[in-house]
This record gives sequence, C-alpha cells and structure tokens, in this order.
Amino acid sequence: MKKREKREPKKNPGGQPKKAWAGRFRQETAPEVERFTESISFDQRLYRQDILGSIAHARMLAHQGILPAGDAKRIEKGLREIAGEIQAGRFRFSSQLEDIHMNIEARLIEKIGDVGGKLHTARSRNDQVALDMRLYLREVIDEIRGQILRLHEVILDRAEETMEVLLPGYTHLQKAQPVRLAHHLMAYYQMFSRDGERLSQLRDRVDVMPLGAGAIAGSGYPVDPSFVAELLGFSRTAPNSMDAVSDRDFAIEFCFAASVILLHLSRWSEELILWSSEAFGFVELADAYCTGSSMMPQKKNPDVLELIRGKTGSVYGDLQALLVLMKGLPLTYQRDMQEDKVPLFHAVDTVSACLSVFCVLLESVHFQADRMRREVEQGFLNATDLADHLVRQGMPFRKAHAVAGRAVRYCLDQGKKLEDLTRPEWKALAPEVGPDVKKILGIEQVVEARDIPGGTARRQVRKQLRQARGEVEKRRSRLVKDQMKPAQLSL
Repeated sequence: MKKREKREPKKNPGGQPKKAWAGRFRQETAPEVERFTESISFDQRLYRQDILGSIAHARMLAHQGILPAGDAKRIEKGLREIAGEIQAGRFRFSSQLEDIHMNIEARLIEKIGDVGGKLHTARSRNDQVALDMRLYLREVIDEIRGQILRLHEVILDRAEETMEVLLPGYTHLQKAQPVRLAHHLMAYYQMFSRDGERLSQLRDRVDVMPLGAGAIAGSGYPVDPSFVAELLGFSRTAPNSMDAVSDRDFAIEFCFAASVILLHLSRWSEELILWSSEAFGFVELADAYCTGSSMMPQKKNPDVLELIRGKTGSVYGDLQALLVLMKGLPLTYQRDMQEDKVPLFHAVDTVSACLSVFCVLLESVHFQADRMRREVEQGFLNATDLADHLVRQGMPFRKAHAVAGRAVRYCLDQGKKLEDLTRPEWKALAPEVGPDVKKILGIEQVVEARDIPGGTARRQVRKQLRQARGEVEKRRSRLVKDQMKPAQLSL
C-alpha cells in the first residue's frame, strides 16, 4: 500500500501559515471543511466594526506599553487603508481565511509585514467578534429607533387630520362601539411607543465593551478595557470574561424586539388589507403601493401589506433559531455561535425594510370618511349607551342589558334604529326610558360620552395627541444623546 504523504500547511505571501492556528496541525484544512466553516460570506458586513475595534485595540496596546507606539501607528494606517479598499470594492475576500477578522488581519500583514501580526496580541477572535457584534447592533438599534420615531410622527399627523372622522370599533370582527379614527390610530402609536422603549432599554444592555476577555479567561497582558471602551463610546466594560465571550442575549433580545415590531406592523397590515376590501371600503391604498394581477385586469392587490404580514413569520423564525442555537451550549464560546449572525442580520434587514415601506404607505392612505360614517350608523353601536341610560334611571345593569337587547331585537324586526323609536314604542319596551333618550343615542353623543382618560371623546383624544408629541420629542432627544456619546474613533 502506498504510504500517504504528509501535507504541510500552505504559506501565504507574507510567510505566515495560511490559518492563524495552523502551527498545531500537520495537515491542511480539507477544502470541504473550508467551505463548510467559512463565515466571510455573511460576516463581511462587520468590516467597519472590526477595523474600528482593531484600531482601538492597537492604541490601547501602545498606551499600555505592550506595543511600540510606532507599530501601533503603522497598524492604524494600514487598517484605515484596508477600510478604504473595502469601501471602494477593491478588497478580495477569501473563504480560505474563514471570517472578516482573518481576512483583514491577513491583508494587514501583507501590507505592513510582521508588524501586522502584533495586532492580535492580548486578543482572541472570541472577544473580537463579541465586540464587533455589539458595535454593529448599537448602530442598528439607533437606526431603527429613528425609523420608529418617524412612524410616530406619521401616526400623529394622520390622527390630527382625522379627529372628526367616526368609524365602528370592532370586537370579534363584529361592530361594537363607535370611536374616533384618531383614537384608533393612537392605539397603534401606543404599540410602537412600547417598541421604541424596548429598543432603548436593549441598547443599554448592548452598550458593554467585551474586549479584554480574550478567549475565555481574560488576558495575561496588562490591558486596559476601559481605555478601549472610552475610544469606542461604550458606557461600561464586561465584568466577567467568560460571560463576555459566550453571551448572545443581546442578539436574542434584538430578534425578540424585532418580532414584536413586526407583530404590530402585521396586525395593522391585516387591518388595512381588510379595510381596503370592498366589504369594508374604509381606505383607498395608493396605486404606488399596490400591484395588479397577471390575469385579472381589474385587480388592485395590497401586496406590500401582505408581504409585511408574511415576512413577520420569518423574523419569528430568526428568534427561534437563536434560542435553539444557544439553549444547549456550555460555557464558553462554541463554534455553533458562528451561526448567530445569519438570523440576526436577516432580522435587522427585514424589520428595517418593513418599517420603511410601511411608513411611506401610511402617509399615502386615503381614509374613506363617508363610508366609515355610513357604517357607524348601522349595527346598533349605541346599544350600550341605552343600557347605561337605563342604569342612570335606577335600573340594575343586568336588567338594563336585557332590556336593551330586547329593544335591539324589536328594531331588527321592524327595520328601525334605536334612535328612531317613538315614545309609544319606548313605553311598550321600557317605561323607564327618559325623554332625552334620542339625544343620548346620537352617534356623536355616544362618542363624546367617553370623556375619561384613555377614552374616545374629542377632548381626551386631543390630550393623547399632546402627550404623544411631547413623548416623541423626549425620545428624539434621547436618541440624539445616545448617538453623540463621546466615541473618539471613526472611519
């Protein structure tokens, strides 16, 4: 039998082993393994964060006397040139170099020689990738917070425009009680307000600087994580090296926050789809945000809203993927965790795209006020107010509820509305009904009767709007403050 030849690790032009860890191994990595284990195909989007983190690390090494100042300057110059190459599309990413960290490091060594190999002193890819992801997600969270604030403004503007529009409110998809359209829109403001708060709270938990944790146990060099945190604008450093490299709670939390945002977008999309149908006719969607049928010329389909509804499920899948990925991993870093980026990046891209398109679609929606008015006058939406009127006359509510129900049945049989019944008819149905019942049952009066905090009376809805405007301004100021934290590095 022919003796199998031993293969030595291939060398790159700079004389370094092709793999950063190849010194331990006698054989080259199999091509199939290289293809299977690479992450550069998706983690290259972290190049800015990786280069910024590396520059901060090099400066810290020099500051601590671990690296000569001249070497640190050469490293920073080389890294900035590499950033320019990537931005210009001249950088050649290699799957053989596995990930964004090794691609940049290999190019740095190629550019400045062995000095580039000093950059990884006192650092592991474990704490390096944790830093990159936190830098990336911090930026992403701020961008999405800004998108939510823009959506808030559109909701508030549309609510101002539609203050006098009344429509049926629904429970169980059955007409329930009349409400102001502005009040209905403000319900969605509250949903997205919670989304913004959730992201702001998450940002605080993302804002932890993990570099210095090394592979697992910290560094044997006199590193200064606080120095790096100050350069990169982090509010604090990781208190435990093992947690720093193995924590992905922040990615899971982001996918949860994105899932809830899309839950809210999907609910509203579903409602607008229903409202745009002939059965409802409450809204007209702009042609620019609809598509037609390849077969039926008359069709105008709410495809954008349907896609938002559909994409919501894929982000739920991203959350589930991360939860399952992490649930069985002992401390600390495991290669499984490389798979965290695909669902995270997908969730980021999807929630951002959906917020963007929904916001401009909502600006263009035409609310059909006349149709809403016709529908609000049908279906006995004032029956609860009849029962309340009887209670004010001294009748127990359960009896009043039954009397109002009989009155509704009578009107159905006679083809009448409650407010159209005559005094003799009321005498026969319920002698307790007062002479002012017709006024009480008017739709405007029914809406205005809900003049309590959170109610749909005009005064209360205007109060909601004023309060919301103030909240939006505070959140915008908080966002600006967060974005202007004193990071001392940029590309």
